[in-house]
Amino acid sequence: QVQLVESGGGLVQAGGSLRLSCAASGGTFSSYAMGWFRQAPGKEREFVAAIMWSGGITSYADSVKGRFTISRDNAKNTVTVYLQMNSLKPEDTAVYYCASTTAATRRADGYNVWGQGTQVTVSS
Repeated sequence: QVQLVESGGGLVQAGGSLRLSCAASGGTFSSYAMGWFRQAPGKEREFVAAIMWSGGITSYADSVKGRFTISRDNAKNTVTVYLQMNSLKPEDTAVYYCASTTAATRRADGYNVWGQGTQVTVSS
């Protein structure tokens, strides 16, 4: 069974940077794209960014465009997706999740494999 494990979260001051990683393990899986979502307390889970495995085409939420960069590394026997987050703002504070989808979608319900999440806290 495939598992996605996020890492790299933490506490950072506004204007700072963090890089999140998402490693897939436990076997092979059918995936069209990988995405990052986030969920702040009392809010719905929202799309942040996604990257297609084929061609590396990326997509970003307007709120992070120009500040966040998603990338992937699908070297032999490893699958890792990164989210480089720069110029962080307090409103970026949330639990960040990586997920896999077999379709081109920004909808959370379109993703079928999820990680456990990593906390990102941005202080003002």
